[in-house]
Amino acid sequence: QVQLVESGGGLVQAGGSLRLSCAASGRTFSRDAMGWFRQAPGKERELVAAIRWSGGDPYYAHSVKGRFTISRDNAKNTVYLQMNSLKPEDTAVYYCAAGQYIVVLSTHYDYWGQGTQVTVSS
Repeated sequence: QVQLVESGGGLVQAGGSLRLSCAASGRTFSRDAMGWFRQAPGKERELVAAIRWSGGDPYYAHSVKGRFTISRDNAKNTVYLQMNSLKPEDTAVYYCAAGQYIVVLSTHYDYWGQGTQVTVSS
């Protein structure tokens, strides 16, 4: 089992920044890929960024590339998502998820956090 707890969401004006954190506990070694997903009302859940505990290039969705940065602290079992130049269309519930590999399909990830709301006002 892997437990994931997100924090850091909130309300911010367009152009502002937020940093999300995802603290992982339990059998974290069993899931190498950590992803940040988001889901806006009426839309499907989409992979925003992903990274592996073991290293390698991170993944970014085209819509956030150059604005968002995913990073990890293996000693703290924590993954971060630094979000800069936020836009109203970034408004969504953001979820942290753990899986075996970095893939865009949400069904591949079998451990999920509770989600944290990010609201960007125009």
